[in-house]
Parts: sequence; C-alpha cells; structure tokens
Amino acid sequence: MKKLHILLLTLLASTTLYAQDDRQSKKEEREQKRLRRISLFREIEEGDNLYNREFSGGARLNTDGWTGFLEKGYRKNATIVNYFQLEFSEKRHPKQDRASRIIPIGGGFGISSSPFVYGKQNNFYQAKLGLGQKRLIGGKGNKNGVEVNAIYYGGVSFGLVKPYYLDLMNDSGDPNQRRTVKYTDDIRDDFLNRDLIYGAGGFTKGWNEVELTPGLHAKVGFRFDWARFNDVISAIEVGVNAEYYTKKVQIMVDEKAKSFFFNAYVGLQLGKRWNK
Repeated sequence: MKKLHILLLTLLASTTLYAQDDRQSKKEEREQKRLRRISLFREIEEGDNLYNREFSGGARLNTDGWTGFLEKGYRKNATIVNYFQLEFSEKRHPKQDRASRIIPIGGGFGISSSPFVYGKQNNFYQAKLGLGQKRLIGGKGNKNGVEVNAIYYGGVSFGLVKPYYLDLMNDSGDPNQRRTVKYTDDIRDDFLNRDLIYGAGGFTKGWNEVELTPGLHAKVGFRFDWARFNDVISAIEVGVNAEYYTKKVQIMVDEKAKSFFFNAYVGLQLGKRWNK
C-alpha cells in the first residue's frame, strides 16, 4: 500500500510539472508571436519601404489647367522605383475667364446665361502615357517622418483639339432664337459679340470633330509621402512639366497659337503597396 501511495504521488507530481511546463511553453510561444507581430507592425509602420509593387491615382493642379492620373510602380532596388503613368489633362489659356451675363427679357427682368468662356476657340485635352523613375532621397526614419523622392518622367502625348461651341442669339438679341456655332472667320463678329452670347454650347458638342495632335512630354519634381504605414501611399508631388506638339494649338481666338507648353504643378496621390 505504501508503495502504491508513493507511485500515485510520483505520478501526480509528474503530471503537475508537465502541466506547468506546458503552460510555460504556451506562454512563451504566445509571447514570441506577440513580439513577431510587434516587429512586423514596426516594419510596416516605420521601417524601410521595400515593397516591390505599388499602385496609386490622383490629381494635379497645373498653372495652365488640371490633370488626373493612374500610376503603377515596380521596385528596382532599395532606392529606385520604376513606374508607368497614364494621364488625362486639359490646358487652359491664362487669359480665359469663365463667366455668365444677364440677358434682358423686357419689363425690367432678365435671365442669367449659362457660363461661357469669351473668345475661346478650342478646348485642348491631352492623353499621356509615360515611363519614369522615383529615386529615394530621404526615408521616413519613423512613423511621423516623411519619405522624400526625386522623380523624373517622360513619354508620348496625344493632344485632342475640340472646337468650342457657343449658343448665339439672333441679331435682335431674342433668347428664343438661337444657333449653336463654333468659331470661323466668317462669323467672327457674331462670335465675339457679347450681346449675342447666350452661353456655352455644351460639353458634348464637337467631339466628332476632334483633331489629334501628337507630341512628347517630360517632367521633374519631388514627391513627399507622409503615410504612417509603408504599405499606404499618401503623397504630395511638386514639379515642372514641359510638352511639345507637332502642330500649333489655338486655344483663344485673339491669342497666339503655340506648340510648346510649360507649367508648374502640385498634386495629391493616394494608393497601396504590396509584395508580389
């Protein structure tokens, strides 16, 4: 009987020690997992940005218009990312001004015309495709830091010249008697007569008359990414852009046509990064 008691005590002690060891082992395993998660979190949050794929989109405000774009990037090494960009832009002449006017209808009453740009002959849009590089100048250092990159980029541009239409009243200024016309030398006096303008002819007018003008474009600038996490893109870009087209483009009736355009810009860019 005494031997049986000793055996039972031995088994009980062994079981207790095994359970304690098992609990300790599981505790250590949970702690290691926690430390790995913290390490991974820190790497994503404030470590070096080494993701090899990225995709983003955004918009830029140019000194001569606006741009919307999509970008796909492929990391070449720790400091260089090659990227493709697809853009759509509109050029606006510095002298163009969008306005409306009050058209008298008798009895001291008037109606407001639809907004129009006085003296505008053509809308000038651009579809662009290009290849560029983003080169790291300074990393974030920590989660509250800013990653700074120099960018240089160039490619082909397809200029789309669309006639600008106006809604013109007849010579007596009757708002119920109107015609929608584009600029030609034959109707120059009417097209530039503010008293006859009822408003713009509408965005949809003229797309079947678009003329294609190919060209080249290039830009340089700096990109500042302030995103807390490296797998997120939240950036502002500033720089300058130059474009040359094979034909001179006439935007305003009484202003000189040109084939070379130069502007400064500021843009906002948002997106994601990942590993393939």
